[in-house]
Amino acid sequence: MSISLSGVGVSRGVAIGKVHLLQRGQLEIPEYVVPPKFVEEEVARLESAIRTARAQLKAIRKHIPAGTPADISSFIDAHLLMLEDGMLSDEPIKLIRSQQCNAEWALKQQRDSVVAIFDEMEDPYLRTRRDDVDHVINRVQLLLLDESSHSTDLDSRLKGCILVADDLTPADTVLMQHYGVAGFVTEFGGPTSHTSILARSLGVPAIVGLRNARRYLADNEEVIIDGRAGHLVAGADEAILRHYRRRQREEKQRIRELKQLKDKPAITLDGKTIRLHANIELPEDIPAVKKAAADGVGLYRTEFLYMNRADTPGEEEQYRAYRHVVKSLKGAPITIRTFDLGADKQVDGITDRKPLGSNPALGLRAVRLCLRDTALFMPQLRAILRASAHGPVRIMIPMLSNLTELHQVKQLIDEARLELDRQGLAYADNVPIGGMIEIPAAAIAANHFARHLDFLSIGTNDLIQYTLAIDRIDDEVNYLYDPVHPSVLHLIHITIRAADKAGIPVSMCGEMAGDPRLTRLLLGLGLREFSMHPSVLLEIKRIINNSDTRLLLKPARRTVNSARKSDVEKIIAKMNLDALD
Repeated sequence: MSISLSGVGVSRGVAIGKVHLLQRGQLEIPEYVVPPKFVEEEVARLESAIRTARAQLKAIRKHIPAGTPADISSFIDAHLLMLEDGMLSDEPIKLIRSQQCNAEWALKQQRDSVVAIFDEMEDPYLRTRRDDVDHVINRVQLLLLDESSHSTDLDSRLKGCILVADDLTPADTVLMQHYGVAGFVTEFGGPTSHTSILARSLGVPAIVGLRNARRYLADNEEVIIDGRAGHLVAGADEAILRHYRRRQREEKQRIRELKQLKDKPAITLDGKTIRLHANIELPEDIPAVKKAAADGVGLYRTEFLYMNRADTPGEEEQYRAYRHVVKSLKGAPITIRTFDLGADKQVDGITDRKPLGSNPALGLRAVRLCLRDTALFMPQLRAILRASAHGPVRIMIPMLSNLTELHQVKQLIDEARLELDRQGLAYADNVPIGGMIEIPAAAIAANHFARHLDFLSIGTNDLIQYTLAIDRIDDEVNYLYDPVHPSVLHLIHITIRAADKAGIPVSMCGEMAGDPRLTRLLLGLGLREFSMHPSVLLEIKRIINNSDTRLLLKPARRTVNSARKSDVEKIIAKMNLDALD
């Protein structure tokens, strides 16, 4: 008899294989006082473990095949940077010397302090970065404890297997690809975790958040995982196996067909041209943008320049980074978002730092911090303007909630232009200025914003959370996270209408833009510009090229006026009848 288990599908595709249970028990961390004469030996023991951990990660990095998306190596590099960071190396050493505690205990204390900071963060992406802290510290702890039984144990014998674990590190994910693991299932994690992002980039079918999976599954048991629906089937009969093998063949055919779309435009059956842009975080993401043949970059997150460092980047450093990306795009447009730092994304070097508030997501962050600390903001504005001399650049302001903020930002941009004029530094005339609509108040007042901006961009990740008062990575309430809640769709609809009425473009750069199930709905609501992770762009193009917007208008509007989720889902399912396999 077959059984079906459900988690969160984070990387589409079907995998069939035998289970390999990766058992990693909870580490038992010893806590004891070190005699004074052995304190420096304890420091040396910690330093040696950190060096070895660094060497291990560098060795794993060498396993990354040429041509692999840049974000694969960047995640390993992020873990290497953490090992260099004083928060994870210098601070535990201070604890060993001041408290005479053993290295494992010192490292655990520092881990608890750092994780507490991440737990205060409201931004889902950054909050899940606490997992990276645990991954790095656990690697060092294993070396200190000399517990080989906790090792990753990934080798070539796992080719074709389905790996089932409590959680996986980015390093594990790289090794899985290297050894040919067919897919994986984790008991914890969410769609924004590094493991999930890597799975999508590598094209490995994956399910996360499938609680107690190891309790229900046995080693060498044959299972099927559906990485799109988030379903795992064990004990499948021949009829079920035939169904999923057919799905695998269809998936391979789908991938071949998608590759043929690379050089074709995104045009609906009724002749509407749709712009498809890519979201990026690092300059190294540009090859993936070109591989997907994106029309440009619709969201360039600039926070990476400020993270994992003791100071803040100066104007020249930022200018060089932005110029590199602009020139790499060879004339394709790029939208650079000013930094979204602040209460929930603390970095060293920011002036007037204060303790985290009780609700950081509603605190001093993004444009609010920019206007409070103009000495931090002005170098970025000058750098972006200077980069515009090398190609088409747009400036996007995050987390706007009122027009006063917008007018203040535009005044600072004017001041930056005057300064550059006085210094004889080049920049493009009429650099478009846009705003992210990610606060419900901004969506409701979108008609006012549209009169003062050159474009709008809907940031659905925060818009959904703020509208529904829901933290999507909180396991207790994330079932309430609903991108197609009528209130969310209403806010999206009025934002699109406001931009259309003002005659300015409007795009969407949140996860909804890259969800194939919602593409036709968004087309029906009037969206004509999408920005998403490069890995899903060709799939979205396929759906667009097989859609007729004239047939989508009425059902899309019915979703906005529906009161029940079940009704909305039925409408969307009918709209997608011919769009999804």
